[in-house]
Amino acid sequence: MAKIERKYLAHYINTAKTGEEAYERLGKDLEEFSPELAAQVDTKKNILGETSILISSYEKTGSVEPYYAEKDSPLFTRLQDIIDNQSVLDELKTDVVEVKLWDESEAGDYPAIKEEAYIEVTSYGGDTTGYQIPFTLHFTGVRTKGTFNVSTKKFTPA
Repeated sequence: MAKIERKYLAHYINTAKTGEEAYERLGKDLEEFSPELAAQVDTKKNILGETSILISSYEKTGSVEPYYAEKDSPLFTRLQDIIDNQSVLDELKTDVVEVKLWDESEAGDYPAIKEEAYIEVTSYGGDTTGYQIPFTLHFTGVRTKGTFNVSTKKFTPA
């Protein structure tokens, strides 16, 4: 049994502002991207000394830091637009597709889950290494299973 290298779990963020799909893969300059699930956990102890645990929901977030701005990147354009317009509410809405690249089908598609998210730009500027725009993705839990074609960058619902 072989371990799966991290590069085979891909995350594509939709850079389009409207209902279109224009995906860009996260990862360049990132040494780590690990969405945090932050479960809502309720623990109760009864009079018998027994403990019951109820996990009722998740508040999933993912921090993209550092993110170095690249002039021709659609993601940079989207992030800069958020900064320039101090965007709020649905102007920050996007989706992220998590693709399992270790499990390719014969058609060249990979199993994937698309999840709605909101972009929070946490700061901008940075040091002498380059213009940085770190941001956090706040996932809503609205998820769709399907497949993703990495050549065409198209998601197909199951």
